[in-house]
Amino acid sequence: MNSVAASYHNSRKGRFDQFARVWIPDGEEVWKSAELLKDYKPGDTVLHLKLEDDQENQYTIDKKTKELPPLRNPDILVGENDLTALSYLHEPAILHNLKVRFMDSKLIYTYCGIVLVAINPYEQLPIYGEDIINAYSGQNMGDMDPHIFAVAEEAYKQMARDERNQSIIVSGESGAGKTVSAKYAMRYFATVSGSASETNVEEKVLASNPIMESIGNAKTTRNDNSSRFGKYIEIGFDKRYRIIGANMRTYLLEKSRVVFQAEAERNYHILYQLCASKHLPEFKELRLSHAQNFHYTNLGGNPVIEGIDDAKEMMNTRHACSLLGINESYQMGIFHILAAILHLGNVGIKSNDRDAENCFIPPNTEHLITFCDLLGVDHEQMAHWLCHRKIITGSETYIKPMPKFQAINARDALAKHIYASLFNWIVHHVNRALRASVKQHSFIGVLDIYGFETFEINSFEQFCINYANEKLQQQFNMHVFKLEQEEYMKEQIPWTLIDFYDNQPCINLIEAKLGILDLLDEECKMPKGSDDTWAQKLYNTHLNKSALFHKPRMSNKAFIIQHFADKVEYQCDGFLEKNKDTVYEEQITVLKASKLNLLAELFQDEKPVTSPTGGRPPVARATVKSAKPRALQPSKEHKKSVGHQFRNSLHLLMETLNATTPHYVRCIKPNDDKFAFTFDPKRAVQQLRACGVLETIRISAAGFPSRWTYQEFFNRYRVLMKQKDVLSDKKLTCRNVLEKLIKDQDKYQFGKTKIFFRAGQVAYLEKLRADKLRAACIRIQKTIRSWLQRKKYLRMRKAAITIQRYVRGYQARCYAQFLRKTRAAILIQKYQRMYTARQKFLRIRSAAIVIQSFVRGFRGRRHYKAILREQKAVVLQKRVRGWMAKRKYQRTQNAIVYLQCCYRRMMAKRELKKLKIEARSVEHYKTLNIGMENKIVQLQCKVNSQTKEMKSLLEKLSTLENTYTNETEKLRTEVDRLRVNEGNAKASSNKITSLLEEIAILRKELEETRTKKKRLEERTDKYKVETDQMVSQLKEQNALLKNEKEDLNRRIQEQAKEITESMEKRMAEETKQLEIDLNDERSRYQSLLNEFCRLEERYDNMKEEMSLVSVTKPGHRRTDSTHSSNESEYTYNSLLSSEPGESEDVTRRTEEFPEQKGALDMSLFLKLQKRVTELEQEKQALQEELDGKEEQALRGKAKEAEDQQMKARGAELEYESLKRQELESENKKLKNELNELHKALTDKSSPQVTAPGSPAYKVLLDHLNASSEELEVRKEEVLILRSQLVSQKEAIMRKETMTEPMGLLEDVRKMKDQGEITQAYIGLKETNRLLESQLQGQRKNYENELEILRGEVQNLKEEINRQQQLLAQNLQLPPEARIEASLQHEITRLTNENLDLMEQLEKQDKTVRKLKKQLKVFAKKIGELEVGQTENVSPAQLVDEPIRPVNIPRKEKDFQGMLEYKKDDELKLIKNLILELKPRGVAVNLIPGLPAYILFMCVRHADYINDDQRVRSLLTSTINGIKKILKKRSDDFEIVSFWLSNTCRFLHCLKQYSGEEAFMKHNTTRQNDHCLRNFDLAEYRQVISDLAIQIYQQLTKVMENVLQPMIVSGMLEHETIQGVSGLKPTGLRKRTSSIADEGTYTLDSIVRQLNNFHSIMCQHGMDPELIKQIVKQMFYIIGSVTLNNLLLRKDMCSWSKGMQIRYNVSQLEEWLRDKNLQTSGAKETLEPLIQAAQLLQVKKKTDEDAEAICSMCNALTTAQIVKVLNLYTPVNEFEERVTASFIRTIQVRLQNRKDSPQLLMDAKHIFPVTFPFNPSSLALESIQIPGSMNLGFLLRV
Repeated sequence: MNSVAASYHNSRKGRFDQFARVWIPDGEEVWKSAELLKDYKPGDTVLHLKLEDDQENQYTIDKKTKELPPLRNPDILVGENDLTALSYLHEPAILHNLKVRFMDSKLIYTYCGIVLVAINPYEQLPIYGEDIINAYSGQNMGDMDPHIFAVAEEAYKQMARDERNQSIIVSGESGAGKTVSAKYAMRYFATVSGSASETNVEEKVLASNPIMESIGNAKTTRNDNSSRFGKYIEIGFDKRYRIIGANMRTYLLEKSRVVFQAEAERNYHILYQLCASKHLPEFKELRLSHAQNFHYTNLGGNPVIEGIDDAKEMMNTRHACSLLGINESYQMGIFHILAAILHLGNVGIKSNDRDAENCFIPPNTEHLITFCDLLGVDHEQMAHWLCHRKIITGSETYIKPMPKFQAINARDALAKHIYASLFNWIVHHVNRALRASVKQHSFIGVLDIYGFETFEINSFEQFCINYANEKLQQQFNMHVFKLEQEEYMKEQIPWTLIDFYDNQPCINLIEAKLGILDLLDEECKMPKGSDDTWAQKLYNTHLNKSALFHKPRMSNKAFIIQHFADKVEYQCDGFLEKNKDTVYEEQITVLKASKLNLLAELFQDEKPVTSPTGGRPPVARATVKSAKPRALQPSKEHKKSVGHQFRNSLHLLMETLNATTPHYVRCIKPNDDKFAFTFDPKRAVQQLRACGVLETIRISAAGFPSRWTYQEFFNRYRVLMKQKDVLSDKKLTCRNVLEKLIKDQDKYQFGKTKIFFRAGQVAYLEKLRADKLRAACIRIQKTIRSWLQRKKYLRMRKAAITIQRYVRGYQARCYAQFLRKTRAAILIQKYQRMYTARQKFLRIRSAAIVIQSFVRGFRGRRHYKAILREQKAVVLQKRVRGWMAKRKYQRTQNAIVYLQCCYRRMMAKRELKKLKIEARSVEHYKTLNIGMENKIVQLQCKVNSQTKEMKSLLEKLSTLENTYTNETEKLRTEVDRLRVNEGNAKASSNKITSLLEEIAILRKELEETRTKKKRLEERTDKYKVETDQMVSQLKEQNALLKNEKEDLNRRIQEQAKEITESMEKRMAEETKQLEIDLNDERSRYQSLLNEFCRLEERYDNMKEEMSLVSVTKPGHRRTDSTHSSNESEYTYNSLLSSEPGESEDVTRRTEEFPEQKGALDMSLFLKLQKRVTELEQEKQALQEELDGKEEQALRGKAKEAEDQQMKARGAELEYESLKRQELESENKKLKNELNELHKALTDKSSPQVTAPGSPAYKVLLDHLNASSEELEVRKEEVLILRSQLVSQKEAIMRKETMTEPMGLLEDVRKMKDQGEITQAYIGLKETNRLLESQLQGQRKNYENELEILRGEVQNLKEEINRQQQLLAQNLQLPPEARIEASLQHEITRLTNENLDLMEQLEKQDKTVRKLKKQLKVFAKKIGELEVGQTENVSPAQLVDEPIRPVNIPRKEKDFQGMLEYKKDDELKLIKNLILELKPRGVAVNLIPGLPAYILFMCVRHADYINDDQRVRSLLTSTINGIKKILKKRSDDFEIVSFWLSNTCRFLHCLKQYSGEEAFMKHNTTRQNDHCLRNFDLAEYRQVISDLAIQIYQQLTKVMENVLQPMIVSGMLEHETIQGVSGLKPTGLRKRTSSIADEGTYTLDSIVRQLNNFHSIMCQHGMDPELIKQIVKQMFYIIGSVTLNNLLLRKDMCSWSKGMQIRYNVSQLEEWLRDKNLQTSGAKETLEPLIQAAQLLQVKKKTDEDAEAICSMCNALTTAQIVKVLNLYTPVNEFEERVTASFIRTIQVRLQNRKDSPQLLMDAKHIFPVTFPFNPSSLALESIQIPGSMNLGFLLRV
C-alpha cells in the first residue's frame, strides 16, 4: 500500500490543507483518524494534527521517501457497498469502511471489486430465508445489497447466459464462516433451480453437509465447527438449468487429529456423536462409554461443545445417510469401525523389562478384544503384529519386535489409515448417491478450502495449506488482472502494464525441481533419511540463493518461507513421517481377512476406495509394503507420497478453476473471542492482507479505480457546470467540464461509455460539488432568511407601535393608581411589620434564653465531666508510663551491669595475671592500695544516692495506691446509689400502672352508664319517629303508587333502548368477525385451489413425459394434456355415465399406460368416487332440510332483507369450509396417485410388479386408506352440522330477544294503565312458552337426525374394520395368493353393491309405475268432467250461434333465448367458441361476454329437452376447453382477462337463471320465464367458481410477470423529479457483465401498463368489483416489490429517494382517482411503502423524533423500521447519518409491539377473490350470433 500512496503522492500535495483528514498508524487500532491543523507546504518535515479525542499530535514525515499519510475519504463515501467505489483506495479506508458497515449498520457483506467480503457476525441473522432468496433471484449483482445469494445468482445467470461452467471459491481462516457461506450458496442453487426429476436431488445435495461435517469437522481453538479438509462440490445442471446431481472432491484430510488434539480441541464430531448415543439399543454391542474414557477423544480435555447436543446431531447424521442411500447395515458397519478406532486408542502397549527393544500387549486386554470383535479379525494376529514387523531382505524375511514408542506410532498410524479409508469410502458413496442420472450440461463448483494459516508451531499440514493458498492467490491475481485489462480494452483507453505481485517464485520454491517438496520426496526414499538431514539439504540448496527462503537464528530444524501474506516458520520435525504416511502391511493383511463386509470392502481394492472422485488421486494414501519378494517392485501408485499426491490434486483443481468463471468469497473473522458484532482491527487487517483483498485494491488503485458512465457523471456533477457548458452531446459536455475542473489530463481517461478516474479524483470532485452546493445553500438561506426577517420585522414594528400606544396610556393610569396604593400600603405595612417583628422578637428572645440556659448547663456539665475524665486518665497514664519506663530502665540497667560485670571479670582476670606477676614488688602494692581506697569511696557515695532515690519512688507509689483506692471507693458508692434509685423507679412505675388500670375501669363503668342512658333516650326518640313515620307513610303511600307506574314505564323504555343498542353493537361485531372469518376461509380455500392446480399441472407434465418415453411403442395414441385424471373432481359425474366418448378416453388412458393396469384400478377408483357423491348428496339433503327449518323458525321474527343477508353469508361460509375440506381430501388422494404413478413408472422394468409391496398392491392399500380418509371427512361434516345446529339455536334466541324489546317499546308507549301492562306480560309469557315448545320439537327432530347420522357413521366404521381385517388376513397369505384374494374380495364387494343398486332401481321403477297409474286415473277423471260439461250444452245453441269472420294474422316466431346443437357438434362448438376465438375482435365489435351467453343458451336448451348427459358433457367440455386455452396462452394477459370476464359472466348467468329467489330479484318477468327447469347446477356453479379463481390467480401471475421488471426501475431507480438526487459514486459491481442491455423503465411505463390492463378489462366487460380487486392486487405487487428492494438496497435509502418515492406514489394515487378506483383498497396496500418513504425524510435525532416515528410507522414491522434506519445513507455531505443510539432507542420503544419478525413483505401473496353477483339486463332472445364466429350450426329456439 505504501507504493500505491507514493504513486499519487504528488497529486495529493495540494490537498493537505487545513482541516483535511488523514490516517496515521496506531499500535492498537492499526490506523487512527486525524485532522490537519495547518496547511502542508513542500519541505515541511512535520504535520501538525488533531486526533478525534481533541489531542494534538505531530506526524514526522520520512526524509527519504517524503511519503505523506493517506487521506481519508469524505463521509459521504463511508459505508459503501463496494470498496472500489471509495475515492482513496488504501488499507485504512478499506478497514474503516468494513468496520462502519459491520459495527454501525450490522451489514456483514461488502463487495471489493469481484470479491465478496463476508465478516462472521457470530450471531444468527434473519437474512437467509426463502423471501430473501426470492428477492435476489433474477436480480443483477450490483442492484442489491451485497450478499452470498447475489454471488450465487451471478454464477447461476452467467452459467445460463454464457454457457460456461462457474466456480465459487470460498476461503478464509478457521472460524471465519467458510463452511456456512458454502452451505448457503448451495441452498440458494437448490431453492432457485429445483431438480429436474422427482428424486429431490437438491435435498440430497444439502443432506451431504451434515455427513461431511460430522466426519470431517472438529472443534479447534478458533472454531467450534472447523473443516479439517478441503472440498470442491460440483453441482450439475441439465439443459434447463435444473439440478440433476453433484460430485465432491476432497483435499488433505487432517488424519493426525484422529490420534492427537491440542489442548481445548476435539477429535472429529462423529466420534463424540457416537459416544453420546451409547444408550441406544443398536449401539449396545459397540461397548461404548463416555468420550472422556477414550484416549483419542480426551486428549484435548474438552469433549463437550456448549450449546451442541451430540446425540441429536447423531440423529441428523443418520437421517442424512439414509437420505443418501447408505442403508442401516452399512451405517452399522461404519459405526463398528469408528467404535473400533476408539477402542484401538485405549490398547495399552508395555515395554519388556529385560529388553527395551521389545514390547508386548498384556493378555486379555479388554479394548483389544473389543476392537477385534467389532472388526471381525483374529485377536492373536492383531496383538502380534501390533508389536512386531517384517523386514524383507534379498532372500529372507525377518520378524523383528518393535520398541514401545515405535509400536505406539504404528498403532496410531493404523487408526489414522482406517479413518482415512472410511472417510474416502463415505465420500465415494455420497458421490454415487449424488451422481446424475442424465447427462450433465453444466456445473457450478463450490470450493470450501482452508485459508492461510500460521501458528506458533507450523508443521506439514500448514505447509500444504499455505502452498494451496499460494496457488489460489496466483489464480486470483491473474483473474483480477485479466478483468482490468478486458475493461480497459473494451473502453478503448490506453493500456499501461500494471505491476502486481506475482508469487510464482514462492510456488517454484515449493514445487519446482529441487524444490522443498522434491527434496522431501527424495529424503523419504533414503534408507536413513531423517528430518535433520532434510533440513540441512534445504539450507544447502536454497539458503542465500532464494530471497523467499530463510533460516531461523536459533534453530537448525526449521525454515522460514516468505509467503504472499506473511512469513511463516515451519518446524521440520514430523515432515518425513507425515509425507510417507507409513502403515505396516501385516496389519492391513489382518484387516483384509475381516468378517465385517464393510471393512473388507475398504481394504480389498485400494483404487476405488482411495480415489472415490472419479479417478483423481487422493489426498492421503497408505504405504503398504508387501512381504513377498515381488513386492520389491511396487506399483507407481504406491510410491507416491502425500505431498506428491496433494500437488497433483492441486494441479487438477487449478485446471478445473481455470476452465470455469470464478467468483470469490473471502470470509473474515472479526475477533478471536467469538463475540457478536465485535471488530478487532488487528485481526481484520491480518486477514485482509492474507486473503487478497488488499491486492485487489492495489491493482485497482494502480489504474483507474473510479468509473462513471457519461450520464451518471452528468447527473451527479451538473451543479458544477454553467449553462453555456451544457451541450446536447453529453460526452462532449463531460469532456469540456473535466478539462476545466482537473488540469492534469493523466488523472482521467475517456472511454467509449465511461470516464475513468485515478484514485482520489472522485473525492476532489465531491469536494467541489459539496462546496458549490454549500455556497448555493448559504446564498439561498441568506436571501430567504433576509426576506422572512424583513417581513417579520415590518409586521412586528406596526404591531408594536399600536400596542405601545395603548399600553403606555394604560401604564400611565395604572402607575398613578399604583402610587396611591403604594403610599397607603407602605403605612399599613410599616405598623403591621413593626408589630409582627416585635412579637416575633419577644418570642424568639424568651425561647433563646431558655434554650441557652439548658444548653449551657448541659455543655458545662459535659465539659466538667470531660475535664475530670481527662485528668484522671492523665494521672493514670503518668503513673503507668513512669512505672513502665522504670521497669524498662531497670531491665536495661541490670543487663548493662551484668555485661559490665562479665567484661570486668574478664578484664580483672587478665589483670590478675599481671598483678600476680607484679605482686612481688612493694611499689605495686602501694599503688594498688591507693586506687582501692578511691574506688571504695566512690562506691559508697553511689550506694547512698541510690538508697535515697529508692525511698522517694516508694513514697510516690504509696501515694498513687492511696488515690486509686479512694477513687474506686467513690465509684462503688456511686454505683450502689444508682442501683437503689433504679429500684425505687421500678416500684413507682408499678404503682402508676395499677393506678392507670383503676382509672380505665372507672372510665369503662362511666361509659356503660352513659350508653344505658343513651339507649333509653334513643328508644323514646325512636317511638316518636315511628309514630311520625306511620303518619308520613300513610300520606306518601298514594304518591309512591302513582310514581311507581311512571318509573316502570321509564325503566321499560330504557331497557328496551339499551337492549336494542347492545344488540346492534353485537350484530355489528359479529358481522365484522364473520367477514374476517370468511376472508380467511376464502384465502385458505383459494390457496388449496392453487395447490391443486399446481399438482394438476405437475400431473400433466408427468403424463407428457410418459408419452414421450412410450412414444415408440405400437398402438400408442397421445391424449390431450388437458383431459387429465385430476379433473375427476369436476367430471366424476360424467365418468360414471356410460357415454362412448368418455369410455374411449378411459380405455385410451389404459392403453397409454399398459404397465399400470395392475397399479391403477379404475373401477375401484370410480366406486370410491361414487361413495363420495352419495355422501355428498346426503350432506346436501341434510343441509337443505336444515335451511328449511331455519327459515320456518325465523319467519316473521326479523326483517326479510336481514334474514336473507345473514343466511347467504352463513351458507357461503359454511359451503366454503366444506368445499375446502373436500379439496384437501382430493389433494391428498391426488398426491398419493401421483406418487404411485411415478413409482410405477420407475419400477416398470421390474418383473415383480404385482408382488406384495409392489405399486399395484400399494395402490389397493392406498385406495382403502382413501376411503377411510373420506369417512373421516364425513365425520368432520357431521360435527360441523352439529355446531351449526347449536349456533342456529342461539341465533333464533338472539332474534327473539331482538324482536321482543322492539315490540315492547311500541306497545308500552300505547299502554296507560297497569292492567294493560299485566295483560301484555301474560301474552309475552304465552308466546315464550309457544316458542319454547317449538324449539323443543325442533331439538327432538335434530336429535333424531343426528342419531341417523351416527348410525351411518357406525356402519361405515364397521365396513372399514371389516376391510382392515380382510387386509390383515391377506397379508398373512403367501405372496402368490395375496393379490388373488384381494381381487376376489373386491369382486364380491362390487357384486354386492351392484345387487344393492339393482334393488334400489327396482324400487324406483315400482314407484314410477305407481305414479303413472295415478296419472292415468286423474286424466280419465278430467276427461269425464269435460264430457259432462259439453253434454249440458244443447245442440240448438251450438247451431244457432252466428260465426263472425275473423282475421287470422301470421304470428311472428317467439324466440325462447336458447340455442340448439347436435351432439356431434359439441367439439366444433368448443373449438370455434373457445379454442380458436380471438378476444380482440369479440371485445371491440360485439357485446361483452358473448361467449358466456352463447354457452348458457346451449345449456338452457339441453335443460329444456331434459338431457342430463348433454348438460354434463357440455359443461365438462367447456371447463376443459377454457383450461386448455389458458394453458396454451398462459402468458397472454388479453386471453386470460377475456376468459376471466366470460367465466364470471357464465357463472352469473347460471345464478341469475337458476330459479332461486335470492338471484331472481332483479330479473324481468321474461327473464324469470327463462330459468332452468329440470336441473339444479349448484355443484357446477361451484366448479365454475373454482375455475374463475384459478383464472384470477393466473391473471395475477401474468400481471406480476409484466410489472416485475418495471417496478424497481420505475419506482426506485428512475428520477422522476430531475435534479433532486444525484447518483453517488458506485463500484465495479454496478458494471459487471451480468447487466443486460435493456431499455430502462420509468414511472410513465408503469402507468401506461396500468392503463393498458384497465382498458383491456373494461373492453372485456369485466365486473367493476372484480376490476377493483385486480387493481388492489396490482398495487400490492408494486408496493411490496418496491419496499422489498428498498430494504435490500443501501444506495436507495436516502432523503432524496424518499421524496422520489412519495412523488411516484402520488402519481399512482392520481391514476386511481382518474379511474374512479379510490374505494378499491389499492391505496391502503401502498401504506407500508409510503411510511418507509416518510421514514427516510423525517428527522432522526431526538427522543421526540423516535416517538413520532413509532406512531407514524404502524404499517411497518420493527425489523423493517430498524433495517431502513441502518441502511439510511446520506447522498450529500450536509445530511447526517442515523446514530446507533437512536436506533437502539427505536428498538426499545418498539419491543412491546407484536408483529412479524419477517423482514420482507410476501410479494407472492394473493388476496382472496370474491365474485359478487352481477345480473345482466340483456335479454337472451335478443342476442344475435355474428357469422364471423363460425357458429352457423347453432339454431335459435
